Amino acid sequence: MHYNIDSLIDLAIKEDIGSGDHSSLSCIPEKANGKAKLLVKQDGIIAGLDIAHRVFNKIDNNLNINSYLNDGDKIKDGDIVFEVEGNVRNILQAERLVLNFMQRMSGIATKTRKYADLIKELDTKLLDTRKTTPGNRLIEKMAVKIGGGYNHRIGLYDMIMLKDNHIDFAGGIKNAVEKANEYIKINKLEIDIEIEVRNFDELKEVLDTGNIQRIMLDNFSIKNTKSAIALINKSYETESSGGITFNNLKDYALCGVDYISVGALTHQINSLDLSLKADF
Repeated sequence: MHYNIDSLIDLAIKEDIGSGDHSSLSCIPEKANGKAKLLVKQDGIIAGLDIAHRVFNKIDNNLNINSYLNDGDKIKDGDIVFEVEGNVRNILQAERLVLNFMQRMSGIATKTRKYADLIKELDTKLLDTRKTTPGNRLIEKMAVKIGGGYNHRIGLYDMIMLKDNHIDFAGGIKNAVEKANEYIKINKLEIDIEIEVRNFDELKEVLDTGNIQRIMLDNFSIKNTKSAIALINKSYETESSGGITFNNLKDYALCGVDYISVGALTHQINSLDLSLKADF
């Protein structure tokens, strides 16, 4: 994971700086030293400090960073997250990259904490999804964990998830499950199979077929979720997905599902307002 994050940071630096930070190069003396502080302008949960350190170190490993908070801490307007001291040109080169990462990650962590707090007394775990910004999945999923949620599969490679299209193209539930298990055996993989069901007929067919680890109840009503959980009777892990909002999250959790996945944690968020300002 660290290698991929470092590669993402390298790409971000190359994208932003290109042939040079001409704004800083034109008016800041080469050896000028100074200090800047990261200011909070909106209440929430801070996230991305580790990424910020990586960005600063990539640009100039002589920059001195003094953090006053940790990832996952609650923040309020006016808080100082960290101070960075060293070469001014290099601080300014890192400024926007640090803010872009931390503002988005903090927005995701803030929203996740709001959702996770609703069900913190229950056994149900809040999951993210693959609805992430291309190229930024690892840091967005990192932000979900900082906010108190859990990561679903990272990509297509660490779980088999048989959704409606897989099932339809494979010729039905039984065929899809059998082919998935055969594929795992042939390729000597150690991954789970999750299968999506859209109604009780599909659920009963899955229960008759077996050989899976988790059942996703897709767009089931709360009433039908309760009935489905009773029918499954803890034979398999269960997950609710589709139509989950902040207002009905706890009601779904009270049905007894093991997991609830919410795509909005990463694809319907507002970045948190942070600012890096010179400190004299």
